[in-house]
Amino acid sequence: MTSYRTTQVGAQVREEIMQIIQRELKDPRIGFVSITEVRMSPDLRSARVRVSVLGDEAAQKDALAGLNSARGLIRHDLGRRLQNLKFSPEVRFELDPSIEYSVRIAKTLREILPPAAEEQS
Repeated sequence: MTSYRTTQVGAQVREEIMQIIQRELKDPRIGFVSITEVRMSPDLRSARVRVSVLGDEAAQKDALAGLNSARGLIRHDLGRRLQNLKFSPEVRFELDPSIEYSVRIAKTLREILPPAAEEQS
């Protein structure tokens, strides 16, 4: 069961990590990455960050490796930016296949279902 505070801190951590990834990380392995979810532990000392990566499996593994190598920098910057926390959360990145799965389902549905009849004016 998540509390209101863990949900709010998770949303704040998500926003800050996105800004760090977009503005401060220069690793070429990290391509187009979007954070889909951040789950904070009840004591707010660790964060599971689920990311979705645009590209094939090799690009996803490279981006995850780049993010994992930058964990120390990300944690340090989070500590500076999140003044309302006593401790900087330990960050753990995981791949989130949900966006890729929904794209695959939509493509399959377009292939199976007949095209909608266009309205005549």
